[in-house]
Amino acid sequence: MNQSDVRALALSLPEVEEHPHFDRPSFRVRGKIFVTLPPAPDDGPQLVVLKLPVLVKESLQQADAGAIVSLGNWDKGGWTQLDIGRMDEEKMADLVRLAWKQVAPTTLIAGGRA
Repeated sequence: MNQSDVRALALSLPEVEEHPHFDRPSFRVRGKIFVTLPPAPDDGPQLVVLKLPVLVKESLQQADAGAIVSLGNWDKGGWTQLDIGRMDEEKMADLVRLAWKQVAPTTLIAGGRA
């Protein structure tokens, strides 16, 4: 999976719109960001920033600490920057959907549309 795949998956979720957030694409549901795509260096890892539950973030750190890239103060509240290449496609897709659920209204989630 790469940033293009993450973009396509995010946009396939209910009511998601893409808008710039500083100099990077962000994906929002009803105005709330759940994914951003940092610039991908030519020779470095492709990264994604997801809004995840803190316990999920901690679990990811225990499973593969090298997959997590620190965001400094943004680490608080579950914001998690991951090296996309270190995640299998199914797990990455599950994490994007989970991030969507972190910000989507409960009525939208309850509608069973994601």
